[in-house]
Amino acid sequence: MVKKLQKTASKKQSALPLAGSVKESAQQIWLAGLGAFAKAQSESGKAFETLVKEGLAIQRKTQAVAEEKISEATSKMADMASGLSSKATGITSMATGQWDKLENIFELRVAKALSKLGVPSSKEVADLVARIDELNKSVQKLSKAAAAKPTTKVEKPAAEKPEAKPKAAVKAPAKAANGAAKPAAKRAVARKTAEVAATV
Repeated sequence: MVKKLQKTASKKQSALPLAGSVKESAQQIWLAGLGAFAKAQSESGKAFETLVKEGLAIQRKTQAVAEEKISEATSKMADMASGLSSKATGITSMATGQWDKLENIFELRVAKALSKLGVPSSKEVADLVARIDELNKSVQKLSKAAAAKPTTKVEKPAAEKPEAKPKAAVKAPAKAANGAAKPAAKRAVARKTAEVAATV
């Protein structure tokens, strides 16, 4: 413990001369400043004017150097901007090309998937529509030709049937009516098919 006290005491004693020297230096700086102030007051007019002139000269030099540096920086920035602009244009064109390639690949893969599923392509659908149109025209020609030919049926004299079977007599005209209705129904179906094909 005694040793520790001796060490701290020696440190305090060495700190005292350091504090004294700092105090003396501060005092000398203060006195030098007062001396300069007194001298400036005595030579106030001439010294002040020379200081102002020197300050203006230094200001002009620094402004010229600053303007030169600013113009250099501006030209460098303009060069960089034009370089970036050309690079951006190149990158944009490359990106557009890549999107086109990606779009083509996507279309091809979708077309393959649809063909694997059995979905007809647009060309196949167009071919089918053209074929349906041709068939509709053929059906219309045939129906016009059939309508132009007179249909004469020779009716057989009805044999007298016993009255015990009136249902059979009723059924016979119904069959004749159905037989006449079937070609008309076929024409109606053909027309509807043609209309559906025309809308596709």
